[in-house]
Amino acid sequence: MTSVGAIFSPYPNPPESFHAAARAAEDAGLESLWVWEDCFRSSAFAVASAALAWTERLQIGIGIAPMPLRNVAATAMEIASIERMFPGRVLPGVGHGVLPWMVQVGARAASPLTLMREYVPALRSLLAGEQVTVDGRYVTLEQVRLDWPPAEPPRVYAAAEGPKTLALAGEVADAVLLDMKHTVDEVAQAVQTIRAAGRDPHVAAYVVAAFGEDAASRAVAFFGDGPADGIDRVLVGTVDEVAAGVRRFAAVGVDQVVLMPPNGEALPAYYAAAAEVGRLVALG
Repeated sequence: MTSVGAIFSPYPNPPESFHAAARAAEDAGLESLWVWEDCFRSSAFAVASAALAWTERLQIGIGIAPMPLRNVAATAMEIASIERMFPGRVLPGVGHGVLPWMVQVGARAASPLTLMREYVPALRSLLAGEQVTVDGRYVTLEQVRLDWPPAEPPRVYAAAEGPKTLALAGEVADAVLLDMKHTVDEVAQAVQTIRAAGRDPHVAAYVVAAFGEDAASRAVAFFGDGPADGIDRVLVGTVDEVAAGVRRFAAVGVDQVVLMPPNGEALPAYYAAAAEVGRLVALG
């Protein structure tokens, strides 16, 4: 069954506004709320930990933390600590990071694919409580084992976009996270590439969505001077209409649709609408 979450974007929303947003998402019955670690706006794990402490049921997705910024052992320690404190409620994701930002901080990987191939399996093994030794180009671990691994390791998401990264993420990750701005047909092609890797990972997709009057113009405006067929890359209208759009993504193999609010949306109302979409989708 395809689940529905929503995003808390760090662009129009400063960190101090996250408390009210997380509480609104929980009160609305939203299943998951996703945060980003975009340079240089807000961290991932600090924000996720705070939101989990403020709420009782809400899952918090990290979509994503850039792999080049952190030693994989440190990332594993962060995730394991959060998972042990809030079992089953963190959805950790990692990715290449935006290249110009990685250059700014001196963390650019010459081969992002090699980094993912080394990093994600090491992260998953550490979270599974295994002793890990790796002598790679980017990941070096010598008999590292977490003292406090999670009782149940969380699903590790890897963000992917191009065909090579999609195939690799499908090979090494528990789940693959797709960026927004894609049509249903494009997402269907991405899902095929992911699953051709020989495993059957969970697939999540960000999708821009807007509700109510002028929904189409608000959603398409999110892309700025983006593609001319922007309306085919968003979900708009009533809660029922957006739910129907989510079902189209579900039909091509997406397990989790995460709705992105256009800038300027009132988040409590948006999260309430997204939660209702989730309930409708669950009903079939």
